[in-house]
Amino acid sequence: MTAVETLHCPPRWPWHALAAFAVSQVLALGVWLWAGWAWGLCLLLASHALFLLPVFLPNSRFYAPVVSRLPVAVDAVWLTIDDGPGPDTRRVLDLLDRHQARATFFLVGERALAQPELVREIVARGHDLGNHSHTHPERRFWRLGATAMAAELGRCQYALQALTGQPPRWYRSVVGMTNPFVAPLLRQHGLTRVGWSARGFDGVSCTPAQVLARLAPDLRAGAIVLLHEGSAHGHNLTIIEGVLQALDARGLKARLPAE
Repeated sequence: MTAVETLHCPPRWPWHALAAFAVSQVLALGVWLWAGWAWGLCLLLASHALFLLPVFLPNSRFYAPVVSRLPVAVDAVWLTIDDGPGPDTRRVLDLLDRHQARATFFLVGERALAQPELVREIVARGHDLGNHSHTHPERRFWRLGATAMAAELGRCQYALQALTGQPPRWYRSVVGMTNPFVAPLLRQHGLTRVGWSARGFDGVSCTPAQVLARLAPDLRAGAIVLLHEGSAHGHNLTIIEGVLQALDARGLKARLPAE
C-alpha cells in the first residue's frame, strides 16, 4: 500500500455526528420530563457544548477523520500552503524550486478560476492541489448549513478538476473549522481532510521571526507544516524561505505523500 493510499481516508460513516446529536437531544428531553427542567436543561447545554467545541479544534476527529502527521517519514515533512493562488504564487514556486521542495497548495476555488494559468503552473512544476473552499468565508464557515457547505466544497472541487483534469484528493477546512455537514461532502467527493502538526500563525499579523520561532520545535520528520500565501502582512515569502532553510539545516526534505 502506498503512502497516499494509507493517508487517503474519506469518512466511512459521514452522518454519525448528526445521528449522535439527535440521540443526545432525545435523551435531554427524556431527562427533562423524568427528572425535571433543571436536570434536563443542564444536559441540553452540556450536549450543545460537546458538539460545538470540536468545530473549532482543527485536528479533532469528532466530525470527520483528519490526517495531522505523516505516518511514516524518515527525513520528510509535508509542506502545505493555503489561500492561493495569488500575487505571491510564482515567487513561492521559485523558492520551492531552489530548495528542491514539493508542496500541496490548498487553493480557494474562485481565486483559482480567476488565475487558471497559476493553477496549471503549480501542477506543471511538480506540486499538488487541495480543496480549500470556493470563497474562503472565514468568519462564518463554522456555521454553514448543508446547502452552503455543499456549494463551498463542491464548487471548489469542480473548479480545480476543470482546470487540471484531475479532482483534488485533499481538503483543508477554512481556519481548520469543521461542522457536521463536512463529512458527507468529503465522502461524496472522495476527499481526505488534512490538518497539521506545525503551525506558526503566519496568516495573521506577525513578524517572520515570531512565526519561525513558533514553528521551530515542530519541524521534525513526519510533520505536516501549515503555511500561507498572500497574507496582508506581506511576510509570507520570507517565512516560507525561512522554513525551507530550517528544513535544509535539519536534513529534512519537503515531499508530497506520493513521493
